Amino acid sequence: MANGRILHTMLRVGDLDRSIAFYTDIMGMKLLRKSDNEAYQYTLAFVGYADESEGAVIELTYNWGTSEYDMGNAYGHIAIGVEDIYTTCEAIKASGGNITREPGPVKGGTTHIAFVRDPDGYQIELIQRS
Repeated sequence: MANGRILHTMLRVGDLDRSIAFYTDIMGMKLLRKSDNEAYQYTLAFVGYADESEGAVIELTYNWGTSEYDMGNAYGHIAIGVEDIYTTCEAIKASGGNITREPGPVKGGTTHIAFVRDPDGYQIELIQRS
């Protein structure tokens, strides 16, 4: 499947408005589209830095009436490349975001990384693009 492309990553969220606010106001993404499914009682919201035709996005799935999920132990993180990791982390903190690993070199390497946790507990790795 050499001509495949990653379209999106789906995360189940307990409060859709809170999650949309985090990904747009704190992480700087755009709300690309949102839709309700009355028959199966869920709402989908797609967020990203660019249109879905240009790159992968995140699908936030809210199952009506479910406010939290067991995170399990298989999920790792979503990685996002940033131009200036130190400025990005300061902006995230100033907006109320939760930096769980301050920016700095990865252990045993030179790439600078940081981690931020979203409102549902999902980890997001920030990677300095150089």
